[in-house]
Amino acid sequence: PTRERSMKSTRVISDPEILGDTPVFVGTRVPVRILFGTSGLEAGDPLEVFLEEFPSVSRELAVQVLEDAKSHLEAF
Repeated sequence: PTRERSMKSTRVISDPEILGDTPVFVGTRVPVRILFGTSGLEAGDPLEVFLEEFPSVSRELAVQVLEDAKSHLEAF
């Protein structure tokens, strides 16, 4: 059987009025997938590159989202 859990975060929101319900960093219109995706960490770019390209996302917020993702994965 597959275990499926929902990751709830106050740091990421999905709203139909903001980018068609795409999960974004709270208080911004920056999709979270950019941080993790092929133009971000997956590509080997350091967090600093993401923060320079998206100054509306604070370092603290980005780190909290990364920690939330890590905690979610460790719960499995």
